[in-house]
Amino acid sequence: MSEKTILVVEDEENLLETLRYKLTREGYQVIAARDGEQAIELARSGKPDLILLDLMLPKLDGIEVCRIVRKHMSIPILMLTAKGEEMDKVVGLEVGADDYVTKPFSMRELLARIRALLRRSNLPEKAVEAGGKEALTAGELKVDLTGHRAWLGDKPLELKPKEFALLAFLMRHRGRALSREQLLDNVWGYEAVVDTRTVDVHIRWLREKIEPDPAHPQRIVTVRGMGYRFEE
Repeated sequence: MSEKTILVVEDEENLLETLRYKLTREGYQVIAARDGEQAIELARSGKPDLILLDLMLPKLDGIEVCRIVRKHMSIPILMLTAKGEEMDKVVGLEVGADDYVTKPFSMRELLARIRALLRRSNLPEKAVEAGGKEALTAGELKVDLTGHRAWLGDKPLELKPKEFALLAFLMRHRGRALSREQLLDNVWGYEAVVDTRTVDVHIRWLREKIEPDPAHPQRIVTVRGMGYRFEE
């Protein structure tokens, strides 16, 4: 297995060096940026496997960096936010961050989140191995697991990696009520306790792409007090 590269974007020197030291000890290759503009340059040139992105940065803040990176790349993005920045966490998810951790955080939790996000890229292939199917269909909705493609009728769907993985998991378990915790465990693979809001955000994104009327979903329905269920 090749060494994974993590781009750490942090302007606080002590924290940056701590993260560099801890991640290097875990076997990761670390490249670092101290402001938003440098982060975008290194995301393009360094081709990292994951970006650890602070929210408050000089020149360009983390939200804007996330927005720009996400337009061109599907690199997993883990945001670092300060306690109390609740709205910024939501905005971060809205513009394409995969998850966030709140400062101060434990290295154990951070490493668990990083491992989970890095595992995500292999999920569709693992799904094929486990499920024995290369394609999933539900009416006009078709998902090609090996090709990592999806269509609604003749229209290709532009799905982010985690949206694709979430849709595939829901379709493989159609008709079954799945809790947010089950979706986190199986799609995100988290070993730590995390905010289930990220599931709700990704469900909303999927509904906007596959439902005739996202406000009244027919394919991904809400199971009150529990989670979601995929219907034919």
